[in-house]
Amino acid sequence: MATIVAGLGCSHAPSIAHAYDRGAARDAGMQPLFDAFARAAAWLAERRADALVVIYNDHVDNFSLDAWPTFAIGLSEQYEIADEGYGPRPFAPVPGHPGLARHLAEQLLKRGFDLTAAYRMELDHGFLSPMPLVDEGWRVPVVPITINVVFDPLPTPARCWALGEALGAAVRSHPEELRVAVIGTGGLSHQLTGPDFGKVFPEWDREFLGLLERKPHSLARYTMADFARLGGEHSIEVVQWLAMRAALPESSRMEFSYYYPYGLMGYAVAAFIAA
Repeated sequence: MATIVAGLGCSHAPSIAHAYDRGAARDAGMQPLFDAFARAAAWLAERRADALVVIYNDHVDNFSLDAWPTFAIGLSEQYEIADEGYGPRPFAPVPGHPGLARHLAEQLLKRGFDLTAAYRMELDHGFLSPMPLVDEGWRVPVVPITINVVFDPLPTPARCWALGEALGAAVRSHPEELRVAVIGTGGLSHQLTGPDFGKVFPEWDREFLGLLERKPHSLARYTMADFARLGGEHSIEVVQWLAMRAALPESSRMEFSYYYPYGLMGYAVAAFIAA
């Protein structure tokens, strides 16, 4: 049977990708964050995962107003790199794990989640900002899952938590002996519109990380409006972290976390041992 061996939450801000592409990871402002990602990469390599399930949100790069899914899963052999306005970043296509993906899609359907099946997907910065930092060279195949945090109607945090629980059960029902890590990307606090543009909410970010460690179920009682009020309009991406944490065994523990409010973002990285 497949086993979930790790969970990882991390920010996916475009600024991470820009620093990576410019070779600016050692610049004073970004070095602390990239050091945290380096630790996460070494830690994840020690978990020896055979597949990565990556939960993120599309930013109108793969999906469009023609059809916008609440939840979607990639079923491809590989995933292309999205052009977010300056041409695709110079990465090879990301290898998929279609066998695991098909199993998850089927099992989630049985558990009441009708995910959109994407047989072609282009991955944007929701995936590509953090993932080269934690799995350089695409050594581990992936199953991408998206959660809508862009257009109304939005799923509730409780529904995202339930998706994570169903995902964890679906992984564990896979008949092959796979070691699976679940990654949730996005956030933490940031506000990119309106009079509070650029505001970061460190107190809430630290409280969120504390709740994710000690009382993760409590976060499912918040609303999207709560998260927007507490961490800025675009901080609702934290529901991807909720889904990741819900997929892990209840006894899982946070092994380390790093929080860094800098510029327009409350950046964070947090690693969970699935126990």
